[in-house]
Order: sequence, then C-alpha cells, then structure tokens
Amino acid sequence: MHIQGSHWSTAVASADANGGRSTPLRVDAQRNLEHVLRAAREVFGELGYGAPMEDVARRARVGVGTVYRRFPSKDVLVRRIAEEETARLTEQARTALGQEDEPWSALSRFLRTSVASGAGRLLPPQVLRVGVDVDAEEQVEARVPQQRQPGVTGGQLHELRLVEQRSAPVAEREDSGAAALLEVVGRLVDRARAAGQLRADVTVADVLLVIATAAPSLPDAVQQAAASSRLLDILLEGLRSRPSE
Repeated sequence: MHIQGSHWSTAVASADANGGRSTPLRVDAQRNLEHVLRAAREVFGELGYGAPMEDVARRARVGVGTVYRRFPSKDVLVRRIAEEETARLTEQARTALGQEDEPWSALSRFLRTSVASGAGRLLPPQVLRVGVDVDAEEQVEARVPQQRQPGVTGGQLHELRLVEQRSAPVAEREDSGAAALLEVVGRLVDRARAAGQLRADVTVADVLLVIATAAPSLPDAVQQAAASSRLLDILLEGLRSRPSE
C-alpha cells in the first residue's frame, strides 16, 4: 500500500537528536533518508507505530544500521513521522476553513481530504487521547510507543537518556503541533455545531477518531479507496444533526 509522502527538506537535523542542528546531506545520504521516511510512513500506516525498525529498513531497501544512523532510536523516527503528519492535517483543516463558507461543507471537506490521504493511520497517539482522564505522567509515557531493547547495558542506557534529553525540543514541537491541530479542528467543529449541522455531543476527539477509523489498510488500492469512501459516508451521516420530530 502506498501512502502519499511529504516534501522532505534537503537539510535535516541529524536524527533530530543533535540539539536541533541542521547539517546538509550528501546526495546519496539524502536519497536514503527519503527512502527511510517514505518507508516509515508506509510501514507505520499499515502496521501501526509498534512496527519494528527492521520492517522500515526492509521496505526502504537499506540496512537497519542506515536507519539507526539517521534516527538513533525508534522514538525519534516516530516523532518525526507524527510531527509531519500533524502538520499536514493542520494545513488540510486550515484549507477547508479558508475555502468553504458553509460550516458542514468545511468539516466534511476536511474529513474527506484527510481520509483520502491516509492521514488517520499516522495520527499521533496523544491527539486521540483528547478528553481522556489520565494523569500527566501517563500522558507523557503514552505520547510515543517505545521499543524496549533487552540486555541494554548501563552505558547504552546512559546514551539513550542523552538522546532523550537532546530530543526535548522535538517533543515541544510535537506538543505545539498537536495543539495547533486541535485548535483548528475545534474551529471546524464549533462552526458546524453553531450552525445546527453537527450533533451537539460531537467533540474534536470524535472527528479525529473518524479520520483514524475511516482509512482502512487494504492490499488493493482501488478497494481501499472505495471502502474508505463508503465508510466515511456512513460516519458523516452519524455526525450530522437531525431535526426534532
């Protein structure tokens, strides 16, 4: 299954773990990075963020060492993919707000665009936890799935902690990106609800859940598109308000 890719920059932070410093990449290194990112989107889109790095390397047709040289932990790679996906969804929502005057048309356009792009399979976990009553510590732990490695030595553990510390700015960008997405989708929801076109009990989390569930992963692209469109039609009908009888 192919998931539409993003436009990758020609200069990227070295695994986002080097304190945010950007370094230009050689042509072959840049090509490998693009392959890895594209493969990660496809693998995580099909199998979820729990898929191992080896699957990403295999799909990218590079050695797993190549993946780890650019992304020293799975956490860093997942954050990169989730951050880009959040930004893409936010832009889609803003486009719908700016180009559709009618509230229901704006909301449904956003949903159809997002589902068609396969965005729902890569939504960051914390975005779907809106309204869930959990303490702050649990939210931090649930932000990105961890890939625990057996037999990690003390020195390796220290290195991993340093990576996490250097990745703090990445986590801040991720939280900021999620907040921006929730804000703009909230505006779509509020407008449709105020116009009496959206059920009063529908929340932002419900709308994002529709995106996550209406993008099934099927081996045949035509069948997948048809199934997504049909499922979204049914879900949209469930979101609409109905006149009192």
